Amino acid sequence: MNIALVYDRINKFGGAERVLLALHEVWPDAPLFTAVYDPSRAQWANVFRVKPSFLSSFPFAKRHHELYPWLTPMAFESFTFDPYDAVISVTSAEAKGILTKPTTLHICYCLTPTRYLWSGYGNYTRESTLGLPKWATGGALSKSSSLLRQWDRIASSRPDYYVAISRHVEERIRKYYTKGVEQVIYPPVDIRKFSLDPPRVSHAPVSDYFLVVSRLVGYKRVDLVVDAFNELGWPLVVIGDGWEKSRLRSRSKSNIYFIDDYLTDEELVGYYQNCRAFIFAGDEDFGLVAVEAQACGKPVIAFRESGIAEIVQDGKTGILFHEQSVLSLIDALHYFTGQWYDSALCRKNSLRFDSSRFKREIRMVVEKLYKKYI
Repeated sequence: MNIALVYDRINKFGGAERVLLALHEVWPDAPLFTAVYDPSRAQWANVFRVKPSFLSSFPFAKRHHELYPWLTPMAFESFTFDPYDAVISVTSAEAKGILTKPTTLHICYCLTPTRYLWSGYGNYTRESTLGLPKWATGGALSKSSSLLRQWDRIASSRPDYYVAISRHVEERIRKYYTKGVEQVIYPPVDIRKFSLDPPRVSHAPVSDYFLVVSRLVGYKRVDLVVDAFNELGWPLVVIGDGWEKSRLRSRSKSNIYFIDDYLTDEELVGYYQNCRAFIFAGDEDFGLVAVEAQACGKPVIAFRESGIAEIVQDGKTGILFHEQSVLSLIDALHYFTGQWYDSALCRKNSLRFDSSRFKREIRMVVEKLYKKYI
């Protein structure tokens, strides 16, 4: 098969970008189409033949695509995929809206239905983005959301098949797009980078700490963790950056430490290995960071309604708390301190999500769907 890949935007690095690199290992000749491309912030993409849209040449678009919500759908509709047998869109936003002819199979590997229009709409209208006041960004989204949702629903009908990153996301696809999912394939984690021992040197500013690794944006609910540890007074280390960073710092007491420096893989492993437990309070689509913590033998404390619940074995490799509230999290933390967790079992649990499994499963499902399609 002659395959192309499509992704929303290439200007950062995170879980979705790891998916793209794994897909590149399966189909190394596949070009990568995207709305905007910022090579200076996305050196990981050097292995691809990147094909950005016209939007990439617009002022500030490479870093602030949010300025052009009405043009981003047009950017993806401007691409031509006639030479390709199959296209795989990896998306949590507009990339699924590409136009393909009946001779080209379109498989959407869905990270989540467009978050700022559906499951995360409330957060996006309440929180400040682009450094602008909340009334400006939230008001603009609320005024344009109706039209954007109309296009998003139209775009959701364009893939021939959906593959979801978790059962949690599968439920959202059925709810918001009324589409079935062909298969759930969990995203890849390079388990080899994470280990139980020998323990790496920890650069943490405190010992016996709990750990958060996350982008600091509203829907990740790091504020809930901060508030809980403000009340407990226990040491907490927060690794990450984002629009919420200054607000979270300002509300944190002296027992909470923020790390926003670039960390090597070895340094990050050191933080995982030397923490007491990893914490995540948001409603996550899946949660690669939770797999990384488990791969280092650490228990995970997470919200029960999150995709992370598909990773953690409740009571065995961590704790799932019931409500997104400070009280519920504090109760879970107190319960955690009276339990013992087997680091070898946590490590064993993480092996279910190794990148070799992802590459095998994605190749099989693409080949199966292509044979079915033709």
